[in-house]
Amino acid sequence: MLRLRRCFLSQLHFHPSTSPVSHLHRLLSATSPPVSPNPPICPNRGFIVEDYLVDTCGLTRPQALKASTKLSHLKSPAKPDAVLAFLAGLGLSRADVAAAVVKDPLLLCAGVGRTLVPVVVGLTDLGLSRAEVARLVSITPRFRISIVSKMHYYLSLFGSGDNLFLSLKKNTYLLTTDLEKVVKPNVVFLRECGLCDRAIAKLGIQVERMLTTNPERLQAMAACAEAIGLPRGSGMFRQALQAVAFLSKEKITARLDYLKETFRWSDAEVSIALTRAPRLLRKSEEMLRGRSEFLISEVGLEPVDIAHRPVIICLSLEGRLRPRHYVLKFLKQNGFLDRDRNFSSAVMKTKKYFVEKYICPHKEVAPHLAEDYAAACRGEVPTNFRFT
Repeated sequence: MLRLRRCFLSQLHFHPSTSPVSHLHRLLSATSPPVSPNPPICPNRGFIVEDYLVDTCGLTRPQALKASTKLSHLKSPAKPDAVLAFLAGLGLSRADVAAAVVKDPLLLCAGVGRTLVPVVVGLTDLGLSRAEVARLVSITPRFRISIVSKMHYYLSLFGSGDNLFLSLKKNTYLLTTDLEKVVKPNVVFLRECGLCDRAIAKLGIQVERMLTTNPERLQAMAACAEAIGLPRGSGMFRQALQAVAFLSKEKITARLDYLKETFRWSDAEVSIALTRAPRLLRKSEEMLRGRSEFLISEVGLEPVDIAHRPVIICLSLEGRLRPRHYVLKFLKQNGFLDRDRNFSSAVMKTKKYFVEKYICPHKEVAPHLAEDYAAACRGEVPTNFRFT
């Protein structure tokens, strides 16, 4: 315990020759948010929790009304004041404190020395900075309940604090869900599906609740991913799992039907498209309809060609597809292309490559082309690109 206390004190830059407790109190009181010198105490009613939450903690009146139901036993501001001082010592702003109290009103009742200090010490021992600990307080709904063992597991799984906090931003339930019964079985299952920890971490970041969902539900998602043509162990399985996550079978079936109708695909062609771009299942109907009208009606691509290169559906229409189509059409109409260039290939290239191969070689015969292309990328339609 002495080692842990020393570690905590060194993190807060205490002088070792001075009493840790007194130094802790001085640091916290020096950096604490302004506590009302006249706490909201009514002569007849005593300490008023709701007013304290508004005036001192920064909650809105509706938030305070809801939170006060869990704090009705408080008779004075002594313990909440100590907690607020401690949080300020960690560097939490008034807004951060309010967010933490909204998530967990009982945080204000936690013992500083008995509960909060050991948690902070444990987290700093894992390598978290004080700023990261403060951030954790404001986003997790159960900071007062020791989360050190869970953080240790997640830091190993996610590979870095940055990755873990990206996931926590979407899913704070990572720190409240049972590790042994839910999270670890899900991770083991995903490993059995051929995913490495890096891929699992990506899923945890990209898909809210993926790691904290019921294991049986996760297994059902994997079955749906396989059903669209991407078996476990395949290179695209993670993307397929991400695409079908939390979609019902009925919704997946409806989206398959919409893709077939919109892009004029056969069953075989829609299967080919999804094995190469499973994220199509997540695109809106409006977006898919717009891409179909442009690629088939305006560019003139065959549905089967789109099915074999479905990634072009996911590219930006205004920022990439349409401007490059204008350039290719202009070059062909003016006889500047020495051979027919494939649209699908041209739009898949990087912008630098496209400019070097399709614009720079023609700067003498078409000196305006680079400027027109840039304008088209901004959503404009230069005169040279207004075809009849």
